[in-house]
Order: sequence, then structure tokens, then C-alpha cells
Amino acid sequence: MTETTQHEDLTVGRVADLVGVSVRTLHHWDGIGLVRPGGRSWSGYRLYDAEDVARVHRVLVYRELGLALAEIGRILDDPSVDPGEHLRRQKGLLAERIRRLERTARAVDEMIERTTMTHETNISLSPEEQARIFGTDWDPAYQDEAHERWGGTDAWQQSAARTRSWGTEQWQEVKDELDELETALAEAMGRGVAPGGEEANALAERHRATIARHYDCTHSMQVVLARMYTEDPRFAAHYDQRAAGLAAWLRRVIEENARTHGVDPETATWE
Repeated sequence: MTETTQHEDLTVGRVADLVGVSVRTLHHWDGIGLVRPGGRSWSGYRLYDAEDVARVHRVLVYRELGLALAEIGRILDDPSVDPGEHLRRQKGLLAERIRRLERTARAVDEMIERTTMTHETNISLSPEEQARIFGTDWDPAYQDEAHERWGGTDAWQQSAARTRSWGTEQWQEVKDELDELETALAEAMGRGVAPGGEEANALAERHRATIARHYDCTHSMQVVLARMYTEDPRFAAHYDQRAAGLAAWLRRVIEENARTHGVDPETATWE
């Protein structure tokens, strides 16, 4: 973060850039009383001082640990909780987050398989064809591993039914569609397309449509998938090799689009 002068107050856009959240998120936190900027410009714009920005960072720590926004607000506003107690709370929450990540590890694996097009149960292609279509990252063992983990899920069964009769041409068509989408995503990010805008939302829907080739994907499910883009290094690398920062940008695009469809990314589940 760049250093500011003692009396410098920051606009909501500047704070959003500094801490890595969207302006919409900061407006939401202001609206619910979680982080209310202490000042206003002469024209009425929100202005954040150093203490306001520090509170934003404290919120982000607790949010990363999985706390609901309402609980974060109660913790931060409790005058009886000292900094040491905050650390002890965080330690306990970290332990809980580890347990939660273990529960979602299988979802990470599914997303990896989704990226490399290997989560289908009946890929009627030879190993040579698979390598040619999917690229050098393809490993036939992925299919067996994915089936072991996900063979009993509804999404797996639906995907299997839809792809059972696919041949080389159809798999190549799907691969080409994904390549075109990822190129369009990288190009849009490079042009500065903002998450939450009309163009970004259209790209999010296009992304969801590629998933829907295999199984029905709700906006809530798409948000859960998008979390993996930044939480798993291998998955992030898949997008970031297209353009640095693409994984995080795409996650924000999907989350902001989900909001327009009534889904809170903070509480989205696989449903």
C-alpha cells in the first residue's frame, strides 16, 4: 500500500484499489454499518481516514477466516475485546477454516478436473486424442481420481449422461469454446472492464454457459467454483498464465454478476 499523509482522506475508489475489494463491497459495508467512512467531501463523496482503512483490513482478516459480516461487526465493536482476544479468536477461527477447507478439498479437485475437461465419466477418446485436445497437462489418471471422488454426485451423473455420446469433434468444440472464452476474459480485463458492469456480467454468463454444457450450474454454484480460482494455486495458474491476475478478476466478475441475480457471494453454497 502506498503511504499517505497524516491528514489525507481517501475516496471509496482509492480504498477499493488499495485493499483489493470492489467499490460495491465498500458501499455495502457502509450501508450495514460495518465500515462507515468518517468523512465526506464537499460534494458528498465518502472519504476514508487511516482508522477507517485499518478497520477495512480487520474486516478482511475476519472475512478471510470465514466469519459472517454481522459477527465481524459485533467483534470489532465490542469494547470488552482487546487485541489479544482478537488474536485468540482468529486462532480458533483458523482451526475452523482448516476444517472447512478440508471439507471443500473435493470441490477443489472437481474444479481442477473441470478446467482440464477430465471430470466426465465416459470420455470416448484414446489417450492420444485426449492429449491432443486437452494439451500437455492431460493425465488419464485424473479421470479415475475424479470418478473416485465425485462419481456419486448429481452433477457428475448429469455430466456423464450429457457427454456419454460425445466424440472427438464435440470435445474439440468444447475445448475451443473454453479457449475463446478465456481469451475474451483476458482481453476484457486488459481493457479495464470492471466487475459488475454489463460487459463483465455478460462474460460471467458466458462462463456459466460453458459449465452448463456438462451440468446445470446455478449462480450460487458458479460462485463456489470461482472461489477455487484464487484459493488453489494450480487452478489460479491455469488462468494467470493467460494474463496475470486473471483468476482473481474472474472471481470478482462472477461474484458481482451473482449479486445481480440475488446471490450473496459471502454465503453462496453448492445448490
